[in-house]
Amino acid sequence: MTTHVPRRILLTGATGYIGGRLLPVLLEDGHSIRALARDARRARESLPAEVDVAEGDVVSGAGLAEALDGIGVAYYLVHSMGGGSGDDFAERDRRAAANFGSAARDAGVERVVYLGGLEGTDGAARSEHLRSREEVARVLAEHVPTIHVRAAMVIGSDSASFVMLRSLVDRLPVMVVPRWLDTRTQPVAIEDVTRTLAALADLPSPPSEVQLGGADVLSYREMMQRYARVAGRRSPAILRVPVLSPRLSSYWVGLVTPVGMSLVRPLVDGLTSEMVVRKAPPPGLNDDPLGFDDAVRQALET
Repeated sequence: MTTHVPRRILLTGATGYIGGRLLPVLLEDGHSIRALARDARRARESLPAEVDVAEGDVVSGAGLAEALDGIGVAYYLVHSMGGGSGDDFAERDRRAAANFGSAARDAGVERVVYLGGLEGTDGAARSEHLRSREEVARVLAEHVPTIHVRAAMVIGSDSASFVMLRSLVDRLPVMVVPRWLDTRTQPVAIEDVTRTLAALADLPSPPSEVQLGGADVLSYREMMQRYARVAGRRSPAILRVPVLSPRLSSYWVGLVTPVGMSLVRPLVDGLTSEMVVRKAPPPGLNDDPLGFDDAVRQALET
């Protein structure tokens, strides 16, 4: 049984999906948690009573010094997935990362754990949002020791990527899709993501980068077919066309799924690059990840 060293942790994104699933794991490991929220009163209504809540804003920098006071480890789970366009969101994320990294350095934070995406196998992040995530990791590391956790598509009940996949299969008997249908990725279960993130709170001599993927490398077409089988659905008939751009395909995905267009576009953009683990995590981190089918079963049960 792994013994954890209790740490004083600041968790950003505690009311979001990843942060919300990570929080109970950190508490179970015996850590003392402070959550950063723009509206502390509202956050206290949804968070466990033992969680301290600090009000602050990473974009403006307000409240960060107070929130990080006495903190040893900070989790940075902040992304501007939507809202604005072009350089607007990228500049906002850049400024937020610089504010947080600077405040963490001044507070003497020992490490920041940041969750981003896997790099494309061609070495390039083609999506604007993936490029912005890469930049956030670099900006944080300029100020404070940072562990960049790179994850592929996360399979979980409320993961936007999984909700999009599930909705397409459940709602469309026939699909006309572009080339990204056959792009390979390495989907990872939310349980494996949160366990790895939690382990990095007190892991001695952690690496600067951890790549996370599940047991299976699959194309989006294969994921739809296997999801349909696990969920007891009929696999949709798929017609692939070579000329449907990510922008155009985002529109029809947005029409048939409950995922907002501000999220659909970056998710679809990300599907144009193959994202698989190229360097396995060190022993003790994600040693036995779930396969896709088991990850889907867990997601459907929660």
